[in-house]
Amino acid sequence: MKKYILSFALLSLAASALAADFKVGVVDTERVLRESAPAIKAEEKISKEFLARDVEIKALTKQAKALQTQLEQDNGKLSDADHRNKERELTSMNVNLQRMQREFREDLNLRKNEELATVLERANKAIQQIAGAEKYDLILQEAVYRNPKIDITDKVIKFLANDNVAENK
Repeated sequence: MKKYILSFALLSLAASALAADFKVGVVDTERVLRESAPAIKAEEKISKEFLARDVEIKALTKQAKALQTQLEQDNGKLSDADHRNKERELTSMNVNLQRMQREFREDLNLRKNEELATVLERANKAIQQIAGAEKYDLILQEAVYRNPKIDITDKVIKFLANDNVAENK
């Protein structure tokens, strides 16, 4: 029994000695993907890329609402044939609008995922460089709880901002 207690004590001592030299960091990836310079630049790029389609969808939405309002106001004033034609036109417009909105969302999500993958790749390289330079033994991404003392998210965001400046020169 004494052997086990002595072994446990030695093992505990060795573990605490190792822990003293063990350097850990934590990164909030979601924050990096929201606040870093490359992420903001990617968001602006995507917004510009999809602006024309967004304007087109908004114009079609406005046109459909105007036609709906016209149908409601002209109820009883139009012949049955004209009323059915307007309803068909509105239905066709709504179907087209829904298709455009669905395609827009799908294309937008695809582009966002592409851009975020690029930002994440750059962030991972930044984390590796910080880990090497500052001699971290372990850096975790996504933790349920992170002590501010070991949170290096700000360092990663700053590194990416400086890296972004260097890249644009």
